Amino acid sequence: MSDAPSPPSGTGRSGLFDSLSVRLFLVTILAILLVEFLVFLPSAASYRANWLNERVQAARIAALSLEAAPSRMVSEELSNELLQRAEVLAVAELSDDMREQILPPAMPLEGPKKQVDLMEEGMMGSIEETFATWAAPDGRVLIIRAMGSGPGKVLEIVVPEAPLKKGLIAFGWRILGLSLLISLSAGTIIYLLLFFLVVRPMQRVTASVVQFQQDPAAWTKRLSVTPRRDEIGRAQNALADMESAVSDTLRQRERLALLGEAVAKINHDLRNTLATAQLASDALSTSDDPRVQRAVPRLERALERAIKLASETLKYGRSNTPMARIQTVGLHAAAAEAAAEALGPHPGIHFSNDIPETLQGEADPDHLHRILANLMRNGAEAQQGEGDILIRAGETGLEVCDSGPGLPRKAQENLFKPFAASSRRDGSGLGLSLSRDLARSMGGELELIETGPDGTCFRLVLP
Repeated sequence: MSDAPSPPSGTGRSGLFDSLSVRLFLVTILAILLVEFLVFLPSAASYRANWLNERVQAARIAALSLEAAPSRMVSEELSNELLQRAEVLAVAELSDDMREQILPPAMPLEGPKKQVDLMEEGMMGSIEETFATWAAPDGRVLIIRAMGSGPGKVLEIVVPEAPLKKGLIAFGWRILGLSLLISLSAGTIIYLLLFFLVVRPMQRVTASVVQFQQDPAAWTKRLSVTPRRDEIGRAQNALADMESAVSDTLRQRERLALLGEAVAKINHDLRNTLATAQLASDALSTSDDPRVQRAVPRLERALERAIKLASETLKYGRSNTPMARIQTVGLHAAAAEAAAEALGPHPGIHFSNDIPETLQGEADPDHLHRILANLMRNGAEAQQGEGDILIRAGETGLEVCDSGPGLPRKAQENLFKPFAASSRRDGSGLGLSLSRDLARSMGGELELIETGPDGTCFRLVLP
């Protein structure tokens, strides 16, 4: 039992996150949140630094109030009130290895302690300490060191860390809420702008490509031209032009196929009719009437030309260019064999084979024979069986030249078009077209070098 065929690529069900618009919206939100987080870090560090500096300033003010007291001594009750107003636990001043307790703690300081030196702490250190504050154990106290009242003096303030930690957590939640609001608002605005500028045009292009894949020759849902001049506009216009060209080409090929089928049927009936007329002309040739005897040769030639044209037309329409089988070929011998076939009916043609006998090339022997024989036959017929034909090896291929009168301008313009390039009255114009197809199937080319009163030369470029 054979496996079930897999669905074509690109036709499966698409999920929510397969949509470009959804991805764009989520990427916008994440980008804004990332920027907000990078901004939040220095903001939180600034909040912590301001909180600590406020406690330092409050402690300095409390210490200045002691200047008016005798010997800078106050009662325990006033000291506790100053500490409470400053929201600190103790204040001391250090100078020359001496420690002066300005406002002693109201009770013994217990729990873990951490020292913070505001005089040496930079921005990165402040950010690191902010993270450390969020993870700080409960009951920890901070010993803050800051500039004292004079040179060489250091103010040492003891504060509880719990209010700072609580404030930072509340600050973080506020920033998070504000960031979400900003990201959603900005993301929505950016998404709408990008949707109308990028996503919506791409959806139209995608829908048109899918429809074009299913029915390339359809007229409906064809992509329209846009006045936009950016990359998307240029891509849409290029795709619209391509769809139009391909659709027109497919419809033209369909019409040509139908026309070719009709022509084949007409040719078939025409050949039968012409064969009957040819039989009648044969019967007329036995007549003794002088007028009939004069007219019969012309009638026979006309019928032969008509039958030949019908036969070649059918042959051209039914034939496909066979695949080339490239191999090493002796070019001198190949040219001699083609000349023997093409020039046999024309004994008045002088043939010159100037290809070195040892020269070899890469080609399909049958294709090469048909091309050379056709070029030589055309040259002989153009000279009406009397003249010269030369074949030689050029820099890029073989050159076949004759000494005929040259090709008319009209024939040159339609040289390789079937039914249009012949300069002879009884020619179909298929020989050069077929020869060029054979040359191209080998990876080469057939081209006209020159033509004029002194003759015509063709070049067969070999791979």
